[in-house]
Amino acid sequence: MALSENTPPRKQIVNEDTKINWWQPALIMFGRMSFWVVAPVVLGLVVGRWLDRILDAEPWGLISVVGLAFVISMIGLVKEASREYEKIANENKESKK
Repeated sequence: MALSENTPPRKQIVNEDTKINWWQPALIMFGRMSFWVVAPVVLGLVVGRWLDRILDAEPWGLISVVGLAFVISMIGLVKEASREYEKIANENKESKK
């Protein structure tokens, strides 16, 4: 199906000054949030398995470290979400002026 000449162009730019595509802020936020979910848990798995081998305390090292990693993930997610919420609230305040 070919596009006709009457087809309106898609919205490409959010801000003319910075030339940011409309999808870039959402992708950046997704990446930051994903980091806070994946990185602490994967690091906790590695450290927990290592502690289990060193201390011969299987599975308690893994369970403890992964539990701590989960808490760290939640704290990081809340901080990141709060930062994004403040950014959106500030943009809304500026747009109303």
